[in-house]
Amino acid sequence: MPGLKGKDVHIDDRYLHVELEDGRVISTPVSWYPELERASISEFRKYRFICDGTGIEWETLDYHLSIEAMLYRDAKQGAA
Repeated sequence: MPGLKGKDVHIDDRYLHVELEDGRVISTPVSWYPELERASISEFRKYRFICDGTGIEWETLDYHLSIEAMLYRDAKQGAA
């Protein structure tokens, strides 16, 4: 999907927020990502964008997330 390149990542008590280079923000429940939900703030902040900005890696957590997959999971959850 063109245009889905990440710029920044934030987390709060309920949501994982990924800001895209074009200004859009994707927010999904952090409960969908147990590894991230259990991570300390310090561990969470140690992310980097991979695959030309289309994925996110938390190397210390051995966790990888595709930005596109966040959208598909969101649509799938909403359809249920």
